Amino acid sequence: MKTRSAPAPLLLLMRVNALQSWRRLLSLRNQSRLLTGVILTFVVGYLVLSFWLFYHALGFVAKFPGLGAVLTERLMYALFAFLFGLLLLSNLVISYTNLFRNRETAFLLTLPVPTQTIFRWKFIESILLASWAFLFLIAPLLVAFGLVRDAPWHFYAMTLVLIALFIVLPGVAGASLAILVGRFLDRRSFQIAMVATAVTLLALAAFWWKAQPATNALLGERTLEALDQLLAKTRFTMFPFLPSYWLSSAVLQWAEGILRGAAFFALVLLSHTLFFGSLAFTRLGHVFYDTASAVQSRAQHGPRRHPLRSQREFPNPPGLLEQIFGKLVWLNRDDRAVAIKDIRMFWRDTTQWGQSVMLFGLLGVYIINLRNFTHQLSGEFWVNLIAFLNLGVCALNLASVTTRFVFPQFSLEGRRLWIVGMAPMGLARVVKTKFWLTSVLSLIVTSGLIMLSCYLLKMSWDRVIFFGAVVTLMAFALNGLAVGLGVLYPNLKETNPNKIVSGFGGTLCFVLSSVYILASVLLLGLGTSGWQGRVAWAIESAVAFVVLSFFVGWLPLKLGLRQLKNFEV
Repeated sequence: MKTRSAPAPLLLLMRVNALQSWRRLLSLRNQSRLLTGVILTFVVGYLVLSFWLFYHALGFVAKFPGLGAVLTERLMYALFAFLFGLLLLSNLVISYTNLFRNRETAFLLTLPVPTQTIFRWKFIESILLASWAFLFLIAPLLVAFGLVRDAPWHFYAMTLVLIALFIVLPGVAGASLAILVGRFLDRRSFQIAMVATAVTLLALAAFWWKAQPATNALLGERTLEALDQLLAKTRFTMFPFLPSYWLSSAVLQWAEGILRGAAFFALVLLSHTLFFGSLAFTRLGHVFYDTASAVQSRAQHGPRRHPLRSQREFPNPPGLLEQIFGKLVWLNRDDRAVAIKDIRMFWRDTTQWGQSVMLFGLLGVYIINLRNFTHQLSGEFWVNLIAFLNLGVCALNLASVTTRFVFPQFSLEGRRLWIVGMAPMGLARVVKTKFWLTSVLSLIVTSGLIMLSCYLLKMSWDRVIFFGAVVTLMAFALNGLAVGLGVLYPNLKETNPNKIVSGFGGTLCFVLSSVYILASVLLLGLGTSGWQGRVAWAIESAVAFVVLSFFVGWLPLKLGLRQLKNFEV
């Protein structure tokens, strides 16, 4: 009788995780059909609405003879170049968390499984987690582009294959950088170098992307020269050695029917994907194991004490955070302790504050460059339009931060939550402290950016105060939504914040945040921009926004605090 051979370890890991994901998806449907329906409606609505916008926008651009094709191609090159950079950052963060801050990885390292197999599985998982949003965002754009260009049916199948090859390259680069960061992260010089490099890159980006506005004479004489001047800073996206250039060229030429040129760039992309992918699959496993051993064996920083000596003999000197919060005399000592603990945990996780700096840094670079074309905005309509678009961008950035960092805060307490629950202050005050801390910190950064954008748009002080008040309400509403849903839908078994956010509660949080931001911007933009000349309508719109913000932030937080009364750890 023949015995069945055991499956390969990598295939077994992939099959088990796929089965668990499928069962988790089925359990979500049984938990709440209403919420599942809301999320599906949002997903389908986004796909339909984005396809409609992309289709009409690309069709409008294509109507310009001679300019439409040039502008569309340059936009495609720029889109894939920036998405490649974002995918690289996303893979870096997720790979570091998956490889060195994951309980499943630590468990697998204790089993008789080759380290190369463990790295291969985590490498595949990181690419999938980092790239699903990328595929979700660009799918409507590529379908609309193919319909506008009347591309053949095989264009869509080939584009899917090209994108599958493309996402491997930032995955390999992100995993390699994650191993490098994990190996040298404990060195203070390496930390300082990372922060200095990030600040320098942001400063260079703000200086280099300084726009050169076209003069009225140039706009009136030669349109092609004006277009070339306005798009001068996007020429780097057409560098032939960028993977985004290979993908863009293959997609554009395949849509035009130039199959030989498209096949050439597809083969270039395929060769690089196979080469670097094989290096990652065959060479990075042993380096990963050495780095994981170094990460897990690092000693705790700080002075050592003899275990039998008393605390009075060797007292701990107060740190900088203790000194700062010590001056906030209106806060209770236990609230200050929880706030200091959360700030320290956030700072110790480089992936957390690194993403925050990158998100707000890119937004700051964009806002600083507003000064380069504000003198061309002569009408009040355009100034208000740009101001409300900036409000929407800042709010969406804030929603991304609250969903990514604030929502999993309660779940990250994990199995240690019972210790916090037994403290005299109770879980309710812990959650309230988290809410106020995250609200104030996010408000400081976001309000500063929105005030700066209003100043660069040369808006009056009453409008600056108006947008500052709007951002304040949005910050408290979005943080209340994230904290409340984090308590209502906890995942205490997971230590990876990326997986916590990717669950049902995190998805619902981002969906509701996006709907709230869209409704608020439309309500305030149509009601308070002044184009209709009705003061009563402006007042009604502002009051409706305040009521909407109150319920969005207060109701989930209230339900979460009520659930804590019967919460069992």
